[in-house]
Amino acid sequence: MDQLDGLPRNRLINVTFDEESIERGNADQEHERAIAVYDLIEENEFSLPDHEGGPYCLRIGMHDSKLALHVLDEAGAPIVVHILSMTPFRRIFKDYFLMCESYYAAIRTASPSQIEALDMGRRGLHNDGAQLLGERLRGKIDFDFDTARRLFTLVTALHWKG
Repeated sequence: MDQLDGLPRNRLINVTFDEESIERGNADQEHERAIAVYDLIEENEFSLPDHEGGPYCLRIGMHDSKLALHVLDEAGAPIVVHILSMTPFRRIFKDYFLMCESYYAAIRTASPSQIEALDMGRRGLHNDGAQLLGERLRGKIDFDFDTARRLFTLVTALHWKG
């Protein structure tokens, strides 16, 4: 793996939000976003095909109801922008958020086996979302499945209503 100062070059070192297109959320939403960003930065594999750069920064925004992924070099200079329709994610978002609501409600009253079943369903939907994200960005951005899961977590945190 190509390294820079002992750190892998094919990684994200910063993730920010385009404040002009993504409104600030309530305290819970901002907390979820901060955790998702921290987890993504802490461990990821991220690179651009046919690009010798890295490490990278990512600025996430919205453009005409589509997700805009602005990939920048570590100095903040733009490299590429990928616009991603959210339409293919609607069913997964809906099912995922319903499953999360059921899971968090069950934690208070359900048996451990019921909680575990809901958690497995929630994780399965999360994996489906990560896989779809990977498919939609194939050939544009290279990342491993764990990074896809963390990116999907971040995208869901942007759409979560609290």
